[in-house]
Order: sequence, then structure tokens, then C-alpha cells
Amino acid sequence: MTLPSEAVDVLVWGGGTGGVAAAIQAARGGVKTLLLTPGNWLGGMVSAAGVCCPDGNELTPWQTGLWGAFLRALEQAEPDGLDQNWASCFGYRPDTAEAILQGWVSELPNLQWWPLCSLRAVRRQGARITAVQLEHKGETQWRACKVVVDGSDRGDLLPLAEAPFRLGWEAQELWGEPSAPSQQRLQTEAFFKQQPVQSPTWVVMGQLQNEVLPPTAHPPAIAAPFERASEAFGLERTINYGRLPGGLVMLNWPLHGNDWHQGLERAFSADTLEQAELAAEMQSYSLKFAGALEQASGGWLQLGYAFPAEAGSPAPWLAAMPYWREGRRLLGRSLVLEQHLLPLGSAESQGPLPFNESGKFESIAVGNYANDHHYPGSDWPLAPKSIRWGGRWSGTPFCIPYGALLSAEIDNLLAADKAFSSSHMANGATRLQPLILNIGQAAGAAAALAVQLDIPPVELTPLAVQQCLLHDQRAPAAVVPLWDTPWHASDWLTRQLQLLVNPDLLQANGQIEGQFQRSLFPSQGCPEPRESLWQGRVRPDGQGRYTFVSNIDLRSDYAKREWPLISLEPGLNRWLQNLDKPTQAKLIGCANPWGPWLRVSRLSSD
Repeated sequence: MTLPSEAVDVLVWGGGTGGVAAAIQAARGGVKTLLLTPGNWLGGMVSAAGVCCPDGNELTPWQTGLWGAFLRALEQAEPDGLDQNWASCFGYRPDTAEAILQGWVSELPNLQWWPLCSLRAVRRQGARITAVQLEHKGETQWRACKVVVDGSDRGDLLPLAEAPFRLGWEAQELWGEPSAPSQQRLQTEAFFKQQPVQSPTWVVMGQLQNEVLPPTAHPPAIAAPFERASEAFGLERTINYGRLPGGLVMLNWPLHGNDWHQGLERAFSADTLEQAELAAEMQSYSLKFAGALEQASGGWLQLGYAFPAEAGSPAPWLAAMPYWREGRRLLGRSLVLEQHLLPLGSAESQGPLPFNESGKFESIAVGNYANDHHYPGSDWPLAPKSIRWGGRWSGTPFCIPYGALLSAEIDNLLAADKAFSSSHMANGATRLQPLILNIGQAAGAAAALAVQLDIPPVELTPLAVQQCLLHDQRAPAAVVPLWDTPWHASDWLTRQLQLLVNPDLLQANGQIEGQFQRSLFPSQGCPEPRESLWQGRVRPDGQGRYTFVSNIDLRSDYAKREWPLISLEPGLNRWLQNLDKPTQAKLIGCANPWGPWLRVSRLSSD
């Protein structure tokens, strides 16, 4: 279809992490792309919302695609390193992330980014969207397009396009999800009406005034309603949960902290006043939480400057947007259920490898987060999907099918953020920053391919999208969950392609057995900034945990000589698993005194 000169090939709506990923990938695919965001930062969760301790996809086999490229750019950009907290293996400042993303956008001449936009309407002809009406710089205009991508956290474009979507809970009787509530509970318990979606958080940033908690602090003295916030971990550990470079602190605390649970239906209201009221309540609550921690810490933690005025933040210590954990979910051509996320071998698992109705393997992204739901009160009981790996707990891997990105009714609409087709229960494992970056990448790749072939995305074969992601020159992305093959391995592409042709070769342990079995060597790892040599004794406890005891104080600035030891590398994980007694070793790694842990990548070859 020939479009007028003011039209674009791909139009991406939303300030979400998946939205910017989709726009970048579509433009890198050579098509004319327009990215529209409601704010004047574009990174969503990873920057504007201030969720700067990413969860999931931390192991090197899962550090692929735009997530892997983003992570390595962060490693180079943060002089103090990313080993800063115990919520994640990676911590960074929001403006560092935003600078990286804006840099990627600015280098693409065929990508236009219009900040501070509002959606007004969507024009459809049958099963296709033909144009989107928006307001920008005080003017209302229509933009024609060939492919539309919803890259927002809450699925903002779906109701305007009259695209069918789900919102809220589903009963266990519907799909047999083991952790879902029964239909009777949904109909009779007030909780489910009061809590239609997972609780969001408005992140507030603190700033540590020095390295040590002052003796004047009173750990138990946290004002109501936050009095239980530090009971399980203590005040200092509560604060260091989200510590970032330079002593900045991400306050995104789930346990009697600043999650918000009241009136969440307003997040999906067409009434802007209701949305503004909800935003004000969330901001006020987070500021009260920060104030309680400041008082309890004797001033050790104070409000921190993290968001400049151009980010659109209401204050420099408040994120520019909320952290939405869940929104509208597209009614797609495929559906991700809790059973699809569970490890092979568990009673309820339907396996992590998705196939479409034609029997075609259709995975376009790999995730591994355990599953985590945020509501008031006790933790929601969830089917287990965690494993001890490299001395730490990690989630078992799963795949996202291409059909989950496609609207069931609109042929040229793709979802690139949390709005892709999943159940409410599955959303607890699929909503995290790393996976959303790579889902956005897949949506952008599909959009570009569709334009080049002059077909709607629904007519693309999953194989075409998979080949595009695997052979990407800048950020090749895994489509198969191979535990034994890190992103930097020389045979990474070969092994991904082997499984793409024959996914049945993948075993329950995440490896290819038989003639394609891979040898793992503990001395093979990827060098990284700020790593150093550690010489000492590694002690296994027989339960999958390890302790490192230093022979020499190689890092005089760290008084600790005994460290919990973790690794994100398959080769070193295999070596650790084979230890049955204390063993002398020379290790290469980075210390995280706030974890606390020593994160090691390989044995020294010296």
C-alpha cells in the first residue's frame, strides 16, 4: 500500500521499555519509524519509572538481544560498577540508562521521536489500523501507518483501536493455572474487586549521606504504616535493597513499603482527573515512606536528586512515571499461561517451548524470572519455578511465542510491552525489564519485516522473525533457552540454530544431549570492567550455596574476608556443582559488599 509522504511505516505508541526497544529495532531494520511518548523521557521502567535494579535474565545465557546490549552499555557507563545492591546483580542511575537509550535513538535518521504526545483516536478499516490521531505541540493531527505497535505499560492504544483485551484476574477453571483463584472466590471475595491488577509503585529516590549507618539511627522506629518494613531484614538492609551508584537509593520496597493498593481501577479510567488523583496519592505515599526511612536512619538517607526537570518529574526525587506492573493484556493469537512458565518435569508444566496451531516452533524471546505478584497482605502462593544456580536462586527459563504479540482481530497491531497476550498469573513472571526489552525488540523486528515484505505482521512466519533476531548484527537475541551456552560463546549462534531446526533436542536440564552436548570450562568467561583476582578457598555447603574465604586481603578497602560466592556463568556453575569439599582456587570476579556476595565469572588461568 502506497502512503502519503507524511505517513510512516511503523508507528510506536508508548513510553514503556518495550516501546523504545520496538522503535529502535524497527528503525535498525531500515523502515521509517515514529515513536510517540507521553513524557519526555523514553525508557519506561528502566529509566523514567526509576526501576533501576533489573530482575530476571541475569545469567549470561539469557543476557542476549537488546537487554544484553543495554547491560554492557551500562557496565561501561557507570564508573562505580553495577554491583551496588542485593535486589539485583545490576544497579545503575536512571539518567545513565536514559542517556544510552536516547543515544541509540538519535543515531537512527529514519527514527523520529516525538515526546509529550497524547493519543486521541485510532482509524480502522476492517482488520487493519490505517492511522492514529495524536496531539503534539498543541496541534492535533492524523498519522497514517502500515504497522502499529503498542509499547505502553498499560496497553493504552488497545481500547482506542477496539482491540479485544483482558484486564484483571482469571479463574482457575478457565485454563487450569495452578496458582489462579477459583471462580467462586473471584465472585464472592471483596479482595479481587479491590485489587483488579498487581499493585504499582511510584519510585522515590533517596541519597545516602555516607557509607555507614549512624549510631543515632533507630532501626525499629519506622512510622506507621511502615512499621513492619524493616522487620525481616533490618533498617540498613532495607535501605541497601535498591542502592545505586553514587549512594543513590531506589525506594521500591514491596513489604509494607511504597506499593500502592487503593483505587487502581482509576489507572484505566478515561477521566484524566481520576488518573491525576491516583498519581498524587501514589506520590504522597512514597514520599511518606522516604520520610519514615529518613527519620529512622537519623538522616543517613535523605531525598536524592535523580530526575532532572526535563524528565517531566514532579520533583527531582520522584520518578517521572509510576512503575506499572500490569495493565490491559492483548487478546492474542497465542496466550502465555502459568503452565508455560513452569520447569519441565513439574506436574503442571506444559513445557517452556511454544508451538503454534500449525506445529511451528514460535519462540521469539526467553525469560527466566521466578514469578512474583504484588498485592496487600501476605504473599500470593505461586507454583514454584526457582532453582539454585551458581550459588544463588534464579528462575527457570521460559519462552514467549510470536503469536502472543499479535492481536487476534487486528492484523497490523503488535504489542511490545506488558500488554502482550498473557494471563494475569503469568504476568507476574513476564513483566520484568530484561524480558520486555527483548519482547520489544521482537515486535520491532517483526514490524520492519512486515513492511519490507508488504504484508501485515500476522502473515509473517515465526521462523522469519526468529532468523532476524538470531542474525541481528548489533544485538543478536536468543529464541531458545540453552542453559549451557552464554551470550559470548563462539558457538552461541550455531547452537541456537540447531535447536531452531529441531527444538526437540532440548532436554529438561536446558542442554543439548548426545552428539551436540557442550563441554563447559570454568576458565571461560567474559572479562568485564572492575574485575579483580581473588585467591582463597571455596567451601560448598551441599545445598547449592558456596562461601569464599580469602587467603590474602587482596582488596584492602573491604574488611570482609569471607564472602557468599555466586556466579552467572555456566562454566563456573558446573565447576561449583562438582565441588564436594573445600577447594583452593584463584577466581576472577567483582565484590558487592551490599549483597553481600562475591560474583565470580571464571577461574584464573595464571
